[in-house]
Amino acid sequence: MASSHAANLWVLLGLGLAGILLMTKKLKKSIREDFGAFIEKLQLLPPPQPAPPKAPHPLTALTFAVSDVFDIEGYVTGFGHPDWARTHEAASRTAPVVSTLIEGGATCVGKTVVDELAYGINGTNKHYGTPTNPESHSRVPGGSSSGAAVAVAAKLVDFSLGVDTVGGVRVPAAFCGVMGFRPSHGAVSQMGIIPVSTSLDTVGWFARDPNVLRRVGHVLLQLPFSVQRSPRQIIIADDCFELLKIPIDRVDRAVIKSTEKLFGRQVLKHENLGDYFNSKVPSLKGFHKTNGELKSSSIRMLANVMRLLQSSEMGLHWKCGAMR
Repeated sequence: MASSHAANLWVLLGLGLAGILLMTKKLKKSIREDFGAFIEKLQLLPPPQPAPPKAPHPLTALTFAVSDVFDIEGYVTGFGHPDWARTHEAASRTAPVVSTLIEGGATCVGKTVVDELAYGINGTNKHYGTPTNPESHSRVPGGSSSGAAVAVAAKLVDFSLGVDTVGGVRVPAAFCGVMGFRPSHGAVSQMGIIPVSTSLDTVGWFARDPNVLRRVGHVLLQLPFSVQRSPRQIIIADDCFELLKIPIDRVDRAVIKSTEKLFGRQVLKHENLGDYFNSKVPSLKGFHKTNGELKSSSIRMLANVMRLLQSSEMGLHWKCGAMR
């Protein structure tokens, strides 16, 4: 009797292991060599290095990819949808932000997948396939600049470009375990990029290495490499952290430790974002209150404004794009 139970147990274990092996094999087959990050491979080489004693190009030996919303001369900008690609001509010139990186010494190696019409936060695309998240193959990579984040996380490129409208760079960076930076709106040229919401669209970039992230930032933001600017004041918007489960004093300690390491001792100023908006941007009060009662936090209020603005401008841009 005991031997029969033992035999049954070994059979069950064997079947379980066989199932795991089959699922692993199937999963490996479904993951493409480039993790499904790329729409198109290409190669745009930088100019020759300047003769000594001039310094080499700041991005020498780095490779990068761009989301399929950036124009590259001779290639159709597909905007994450085959119908868009089919009904639009190849770009007649390369987006200035891409040209700047190439002139800075980097090599562009391809265009990457975005959500359909760059509108989404999950990073999925039923037409070109959803890029595989290198950090967790069973989870979505985040969007809309999903392929750009995946290409960096999978070590296929050193850095990549995406567009952040309401999180299109920051979200996939977080999902894929890489760094994603969104500068201030308008800090980097948006020429040669298909717009989603011109009031919110911002060119951002991904990298695994913070030094690479910094080097790309110096080139795109046209900052001198030798000068480090210290902040005049650091403000913590207390109500921005009200949705967190982490106590504000722990946030304070983390910020103080980081800023002192970078800039020396700093005095933090606490501000309430909701109060600031009420006094400085009275036109937002309509989004913040209902029947005189507080409707939501300042963060949720801003999110509602952004969604309304995005959907309004997006409809206009799509209509204009379809008529081109």
